[in-house]
Amino acid sequence: MEILKEIQISPDILGGTPVFSGTRVPVQSLFWHLEKGIGIDEFVEDFPSVRKEQIISVLKWFEVLLQPQNFNKFHEDTA
Repeated sequence: MEILKEIQISPDILGGTPVFSGTRVPVQSLFWHLEKGIGIDEFVEDFPSVRKEQIISVLKWFEVLLQPQNFNKFHEDTA
């Protein structure tokens, strides 16, 4: 899964905040919307520069990351 295609981090864009590639929309804003019960389709309406495929790719990447074997490895590497 090529998450690096979907997320861009640059000191020149929002001070290095992770954004959806090709936009100035922080990835965190997707999670804020989801927490408030706002669905993906409405998020895309609010941020038309973000493609639904980007959102799905990011969510799938986090799904893979949070599988126990991957999360445990990630946690060990960052501890």
